[in-house]
Amino acid sequence: MSKLNIIILTKNEERDIEAAIQNARQCADEVIVVDSGSTDRTAELAEKNGARVLFREWDNDFAAQRNFALTKTDADWVLYLDADERMNDELVHAVKKIVSANPSDAGRKKQYSMQRKSVAFGKKFSYGPLHPDWVTRLFPRESVTWTGKVHEHPECSLPLEKLPGHIEHYTYRNWQEWEEKMARYSTIWAEEAYHKGRRASLPEALLHGIGSLFSTLLLRLGFLDGWMGVCLCCMYFSYTMLKYLKLYGLQQGDTEL
Repeated sequence: MSKLNIIILTKNEERDIEAAIQNARQCADEVIVVDSGSTDRTAELAEKNGARVLFREWDNDFAAQRNFALTKTDADWVLYLDADERMNDELVHAVKKIVSANPSDAGRKKQYSMQRKSVAFGKKFSYGPLHPDWVTRLFPRESVTWTGKVHEHPECSLPLEKLPGHIEHYTYRNWQEWEEKMARYSTIWAEEAYHKGRRASLPEALLHGIGSLFSTLLLRLGFLDGWMGVCLCCMYFSYTMLKYLKLYGLQQGDTEL
């Protein structure tokens, strides 16, 4: 019978890690937690709940963390979850069905995506920056590698199929969490873009910000999520512009991001 490992990346996730592991164990043969140096009880709680905890020092590279996990398992299948994500019952059943299929089944030659629905600030979002999206997370282990330091993505040549059910993503609980994550992500993005030779001007930073506001508020109908949706679209404008301002700062020799 095929074996599935579920991989969870962590850094100070003691608030979520127990529920994440318990959710993952509904369909996983083993849960692997790749920790990047938590200073809270994340590792302790993960081990208490039956996960295998590995450590890889954080180097601002999410893809490297995900690829590291691939070298530490011989499972037939790998599925990636974040600590703040939960699979619903329908998705758990679908994953079990894929993994339990005969090894000669055509499903072995596919990768699988699943819908993700976001819950933030105590509200479910249906539009705007946090509209439901599809994320590819389930792969035959030897078929996938990850690229990109932030907003990383899998590279896999197998046919893609969508699974029923969904992931619930319990993201930002408050605006402070949003601010901290966006500050970190914008810095990583700017550094990676700079080293790849990308450059930006001040007008470009503003135009990218305006473009993101137009896209999230109008094209993705963010206003339909009410005033909270409108506020989130405005903050996404700020985040997008900040990425390019930090890139511009690097060009000017200002490494204090």
